[in-house]
Amino acid sequence: MPSIHRIVPGSLSPGPLSTRLIVASLALMALAPLAAAQSLSPAIESRIARVEHGLSTRVVVKGAPDAKASIAARMAFYDVPSVSIALINDGHIEWARAYGVLNTNEQGAATPASLFQAGSISKPITALGALRLVEQGTLSLDAPANGQLHGWKIPDNHFTRQRPVTLRGLLNHSAGMNVHGFYGYAQGEPVPSLLQVLDGVAPAKSEAVRVEATPGTEWKYSGGGYSVVQLMMMEAAGHSFPELMQALVFTPLDMKDSTFALTLPSAWHPRAATAHDSDGRPLAGGWHVYPQSAAAALWTTPTDLAKVVVDIQQAYSGKPGKVLSSAMTSTMLSRGLGEYGLGLYVEKLGGGTSFSHSGGRTGSARSCMATPTPDKASC
Repeated sequence: MPSIHRIVPGSLSPGPLSTRLIVASLALMALAPLAAAQSLSPAIESRIARVEHGLSTRVVVKGAPDAKASIAARMAFYDVPSVSIALINDGHIEWARAYGVLNTNEQGAATPASLFQAGSISKPITALGALRLVEQGTLSLDAPANGQLHGWKIPDNHFTRQRPVTLRGLLNHSAGMNVHGFYGYAQGEPVPSLLQVLDGVAPAKSEAVRVEATPGTEWKYSGGGYSVVQLMMMEAAGHSFPELMQALVFTPLDMKDSTFALTLPSAWHPRAATAHDSDGRPLAGGWHVYPQSAAAALWTTPTDLAKVVVDIQQAYSGKPGKVLSSAMTSTMLSRGLGEYGLGLYVEKLGGGTSFSHSGGRTGSARSCMATPTPDKASC
């Protein structure tokens, strides 16, 4: 496995306004790393400085000077109010730091304990929970999904008559499902139930989740498919999705700053990053609500996500994992269609394996969870 890894809710590379980390207008911003009184060795501080002042461009021209930029400069250039980083080295979390503010109106400083909406990074966390239910014998990877659904079924059509949808296909985005992603619901808007989302019934604003290609024949990213997974897990285990993910993933990994709760607990609000529009104005209500929890609703910190990466690495190397066995972790990181495993993008790098996932939310975080090579830390 690569020796250096990182989780970065907040890519500093250019992207659509809606996917940058808490998009805001921040013309003048002091770079103020807050490491929660973290006492680190000079060697680690030197490595941190290399990250803070050593950002490179996406494209490097051969023979041209290797220009580097600082986190502060990139944040100011792209109007990014806050960035939070956790870095893994040699199988443990070596350091975590945060920069900037959580709300441009209030100027509250970001810290490593600040909470961000992780967007589609919800999917690999959901996949961990689903695969744990498979190991427990509660779900099957390859049995027809409709045989594991009770209150709602995937509507049959000529595609499903050729081949049924399975949990493996849903987790791999190769089940032929539609609905790429979700925009969420602003504070005060009616929020649909999961069944209303699946059938595209008001107040749901997305189309009905349906099969539009023969399962197993093509890769097409589908948040809708992960909403089917959410229902499968809830019906199989008999618990709400937040309760289920707490028991299956968060508690085993000691992820105390993560939740799939539809409504963020009020005690967590002071630590939550506010979503902003492209003009730098905080969104009314602070953030959107996502009933499509499995696909998009995760609140977390880089440190908590780093715990996920470490556990996957350990299990993949043959050591006991806290969530999945080594065999199931290998299944998760086996590439299927779309250079994608089960919940993660997977790439072979030399003699090792890299896995990653990014995420973006309306007016909120651009997030990245990855295991890059030692000389490349990008998503």
